[in-house]
Amino acid sequence: MLRLVLPKGSLEKATLDLFDGADLAVQRASDVDYRGSIDDPRVSEVRILRPQEIAGYVAEGMFDLGVTGRDWIDETGADVVSLGELHYSKATARPIKVVLAVAADSPVQAAGDLPAGSRVSTEYPGLTGRYLAKHGVEAQILLSYGATEAKIPEIADAVVEITETGRALKAAGLRIVDTILVSYTELIANPLAFGDPVKRHAMEQLHTLLQGTLEARGRVLVKLNVGGDDLDSVIAMLPSLKSPTVSKLFGESGFAVETVVPKSQINRLIPALKDHGATGIIELPISKIVH
Repeated sequence: MLRLVLPKGSLEKATLDLFDGADLAVQRASDVDYRGSIDDPRVSEVRILRPQEIAGYVAEGMFDLGVTGRDWIDETGADVVSLGELHYSKATARPIKVVLAVAADSPVQAAGDLPAGSRVSTEYPGLTGRYLAKHGVEAQILLSYGATEAKIPEIADAVVEITETGRALKAAGLRIVDTILVSYTELIANPLAFGDPVKRHAMEQLHTLLQGTLEARGRVLVKLNVGGDDLDSVIAMLPSLKSPTVSKLFGESGFAVETVVPKSQINRLIPALKDHGATGIIELPISKIVH
């Protein structure tokens, strides 16, 4: 039913791991194959292509559903529907920023300070052109194929580049002047396909599986028993998504308690729970959490 396109390159492994965790494992003949399949009636085709191209292909209707970054959606001006952000890897758990940067000793303090005719090197010529025009800057935009930060001052007077923390730009002797765009990875759909009720329902179901998998990451289920006298102190210790579930134990005076907690806290939480009277403590992995 749905033709799906996923990103190749730096996001490829993390994307495939997410789909695998959502029980939507992509099967390929080899790790370098551009074609794949998912054993699910909602997905008829899977292609793995460069993220720079995905938004355009989805907008044109070559694919119904895709995964790519907001930076490439805006760069291409693609007319797509975003089903939401996917924060699923080191590269996407926090956003990348598309920034304007100059040499550290440059007098430029804002985009409007760039002199007419300034050379601006970037992998985002469309995004850069629109941004500079908005600030009334007439510049020479130079398409970069990588190592953009190394082109100041001999090749360019400024760059529009991506960064997470700004450390790499600072190490290259550059200073960030402005943030043009904050970009997460997104699940996007073709507008016509999204307008089809059957396809839209299938898209939303896949999105539910992916988001449920992401929600479960870094969390575990904790189950324990506790006596009535210690119940309040144990409950007070439990960080949870919502209120913990508390049930009366059959034939006993104690209670069964279960809740979802961050995995990062479990090494301190379990001993503390035991200290406060909890027994039969069980930690269980979680595959999905769907609200």
